[in-house]
Amino acid sequence: MKHLKIISAALFMLLFSQAKSQSILFDKPDQPAKCKNIREGKFLRANYPEGIWYMTIKENVQTEYFNNGKDYVKSTLVFVDDCNYKVIVLEKSDKNDPIQIGTVFNNKIVETQNNLLKMQTKVGNDQFEIIYIKAKK
Repeated sequence: MKHLKIISAALFMLLFSQAKSQSILFDKPDQPAKCKNIREGKFLRANYPEGIWYMTIKENVQTEYFNNGKDYVKSTLVFVDDCNYKVIVLEKSDKNDPIQIGTVFNNKIVETQNNLLKMQTKVGNDQFEIIYIKAKK
């Protein structure tokens, strides 16, 4: 049952991310990709109001905020190299959130352009694409 909830959440993210990510074009991608842009900052997603979702990364700790910042999922980041890293869920505020503590996401930055980062994310046997927008300071 636990795995079914994780897979259901991943599939929902996959479908929603795919629809939204296709509306952003990387017409002049950075060569090479600026993967270190993910290491620190505040990140948004295209077509998501900040009140629905935003993420911060600082000192290898990623915190995703939902519900106007009332709920969160905190994870540790383990970098394999500049463009590949694992996200390991450490804690969450909403016990009904289908993501489980200990879940591991494998992320690969496949493309960057200015403040955009295109990610391939794998969890279990599922893979999906997400585009993050790094907020300007």
